[in-house]
Amino acid sequence: MLQWLQSILAVVILFTLGCSIYYSVKYRRQHSRKQRGIYAAKMNISMGVMLLAISLVQFLLFTGSTLRVIVGAVFLLLGLFNLFAGIRNYGLFSRVNE
Repeated sequence: MLQWLQSILAVVILFTLGCSIYYSVKYRRQHSRKQRGIYAAKMNISMGVMLLAISLVQFLLFTGSTLRVIVGAVFLLLGLFNLFAGIRNYGLFSRVNE
C-alpha cells in the first residue's frame, strides 16, 4: 500500500512539474495579454497541485518530526493558495475580451 501511494504521488509531482515548466515557457513567449494570463493561471494551478502532493508526501510517507510537519504545513498552505489563485485567475482571464 505504501509503495503504491509513493508511486502515485511521485507521478503526480513529476507530471505537475512538467506542466509548470511548460506553462512557464508558454507564458514568457506569449505576447497577448489574455493568453499570458491564462498560461500564468495554468502554471499556478499545476504548481499548487505539485505543492499539495509534496505536502502529502511529507505528512503520509515519513515519521512525524516537528520540522517535517512544519515544512509539510507550509507546502500545504502555499499549494492551496496557488491552486485558489490559479483557478480564480483562469476564470477571470478566460472571460476577458481583447
